[in-house]
Amino acid sequence: MNDGYAGKSVLVTGSSKGIGLACAADFAERGASVILTGRSLEALEKARATLPTGSPVELAACDLSLEADRVALADRFGEIDILVNNAGGIPGGDLFTLDIGQWQSSWQLKVFGYIHLTQLYLKRMKERRAGVIVNIIGDLGRMPRWDYICGSTANAGLIAFTEAVGAQSVDWNVRVFGINPTGTATDRVVDVARGRARSTYGDEERWPEILTGLPFDRLCTPEEVARLVATLASPDMGYLSGTVVDLDGGRINRR
Repeated sequence: MNDGYAGKSVLVTGSSKGIGLACAADFAERGASVILTGRSLEALEKARATLPTGSPVELAACDLSLEADRVALADRFGEIDILVNNAGGIPGGDLFTLDIGQWQSSWQLKVFGYIHLTQLYLKRMKERRAGVIVNIIGDLGRMPRWDYICGSTANAGLIAFTEAVGAQSVDWNVRVFGINPTGTATDRVVDVARGRARSTYGDEERWPEILTGLPFDRLCTPEEVARLVATLASPDMGYLSGTVVDLDGGRINRR
């Protein structure tokens, strides 16, 4: 299985664990060379050890909330074929629970990180007239929640950003699209649920109540997200751009 990925290079941000690592593993399994990014080199080395053997893997320890690190990453790995923007960590909580510093710091990584890396790489892909950018966003951008207001607002902005950029990028033979996963079985889903429970119930230990009524009675898996990313980024889906696909098990219409 390679889906046209043999000889292709894929950079996945936030790929030491969770959805990012699952994406890197799936691309590697399909024959691509992958670049993992994360803040901790030790965590990246552990992640690399879990990937399929035989595929080239490079590591880039960096803090993508920092403009200088984003520029350095693009300078080091300038000629990639596919960029997967995934790094982010916006906490759960309402407008009064989160202070403005938490808004700013979390948006530096996810909102400005996605925008800036898209800007840096799209410019290069435009010149080459080839490339794909995938933004992994989140379903609460479509279903804004008071108890996840910082993340909902960020995700809504990134949905609009992705749709606008992807509608224009086709003129340069570059595809830009996004995926909105619903709650996914990673460490982060519990952290967000704790913040939301603190806002909703005044008790973060009630976080399991946030994760009730799920489609199929379960969370989405990182591997399911990864398979969708790799499938839609493949040459077989060459007409897909300027859209954000909801991977939510129909959750948006369940209320």
